[in-house]
Amino acid sequence: MSGIFRWPIRVYYEDTDASGVAYHANYLRWFERARSEWLRSRGRSHTVLAEQHGAAFTLARVEVDYRRPARLDDLLDVAVEVAERGRASLIFAQTLHRAGEPGAVLATARVRVACVDIVSFKPRSWPTGWLDD
Repeated sequence: MSGIFRWPIRVYYEDTDASGVAYHANYLRWFERARSEWLRSRGRSHTVLAEQHGAAFTLARVEVDYRRPARLDDLLDVAVEVAERGRASLIFAQTLHRAGEPGAVLATARVRVACVDIVSFKPRSWPTGWLDD
């Protein structure tokens, strides 16, 4: 699970407040979408995890540091990297910046997701091979 995955996001009118600045909660949506696309890029999906393994990703913790505002019509790049891997959890390090400006970090996030049984919602180990490169 090495490497950084990147996903482009555009800031639309619906994402902004009256001043044309992206509403803070949208950063969480963008981070989530990038994690989902990271999973797809690995040939896996939330649907397969649930239907074939009886498991699901669930958000356990998220920390976001907002540094600069995203604005209407910005093209953004969301980076996803697995920072830590546990028996039943992953910690993602994520960065959001304007496309083409990797030094202009808009926000960073540290996100812990857990693998849980979809019936009991108790933690369980990742399915065999699920997180292998």
